[in-house]
Amino acid sequence: MTNLFKLPTWADKRHIHTVVETPRGSCCKLEFDCKLRAFILSKPLMTGLAYPYDWGFIPSTKADDGDPLDVLMIHDAATYPGTVLRCKPIGILEVVQVTGRKRKRNDRIFAVPGRSPFAGNLPDIRSLPARAIDELEKFFTATDALKKKELEFLGWYGPGRAMKAINRSRC
Repeated sequence: MTNLFKLPTWADKRHIHTVVETPRGSCCKLEFDCKLRAFILSKPLMTGLAYPYDWGFIPSTKADDGDPLDVLMIHDAATYPGTVLRCKPIGILEVVQVTGRKRKRNDRIFAVPGRSPFAGNLPDIRSLPARAIDELEKFFTATDALKKKELEFLGWYGPGRAMKAINRSRC
């Protein structure tokens, strides 16, 4: 299997490549292990919790936590681990993750696949209804609840800030 971490970040001037690790509807978090070149179980989610959209990473990036940038791909169908999508970044949720006394940034990029009906109708993550924003924050909080991690949400920002974060994180 190809090392998915090494794919190009940008597909063209407006679209990034994203790699699905955990598909929409999954009750466990998967992650790509570059040494094994396979997807492994990272953790089960709490009972009743499932990913609302495809979750994964942006290849050839390195975030402050040492991993590739996280990305939630908002679209209407679940895919499969290892699927590479050509997506338009639509925003970023800036997050500080607190574990004991350690604080580190662990932002989430939001993107829509170029061929999704959402692509034309959701140009900016801040266009989501307030309830959807609240639900996403609660989902992110719940996914770390069993690991003694706390999340501090610093703010929701649009596509320009997301693209700057992606470019800063390229490796």
